[in-house]
Amino acid sequence: MLGKKLVTAQKRGETRALCLGLGMVACSMMMYFFIGITIVPFYSKSVWTTETVCKVLKANIKDKVFCPNSKGTEDEEIFPYPCLQVWVNLTASGQEVMLYHTEDTLERNPKCSYVPDKLDNSKEVKARIEIIASNFKKYQTFPCYYDPGGAQTNVILSRLYPAKGLLFAFLWPTLMFTGGCLIIVLVKISQYVSVLSAWQ
Repeated sequence: MLGKKLVTAQKRGETRALCLGLGMVACSMMMYFFIGITIVPFYSKSVWTTETVCKVLKANIKDKVFCPNSKGTEDEEIFPYPCLQVWVNLTASGQEVMLYHTEDTLERNPKCSYVPDKLDNSKEVKARIEIIASNFKKYQTFPCYYDPGGAQTNVILSRLYPAKGLLFAFLWPTLMFTGGCLIIVLVKISQYVSVLSAWQ
């Protein structure tokens, strides 16, 4: 009687462990799919792939400009802000080019190097842009990214999805997939050992 209860409890535990392993594998595959349709296209689309050193030539704050939303032109998505323009010397080619914060900055407003998030307090936006401009004047040399193919003559300060970020995004689903497969293999080994012991 006790032996039957132990066998039943063992089978239930194996079933739960097997479901856990399959669930982890399924979740990891969903995460792979999500990363593949969201982050990977933006990473592969970016042409600013080579890192170099940029030296600030000038950082000026122009008059206020309007920032329209790239997805539409609704009034609530348009707000004025001071336009910061940063020109740098690209050491890789010696050219004088304009610096942008990220790839998204160029798409949102090619006239300005930095596009702030929409804030209700205009003084806070102005203060933030002035701090950024002073940092560029203070730190004259810094790493930046340029297009080695020459399709884009400008440079960016940081990539939205760098190679390290892409690897980090794939790390968690890989660990989950490996753990799920390991649980399934251990359950199958346990079942094989149980059948082999019963046969002997």
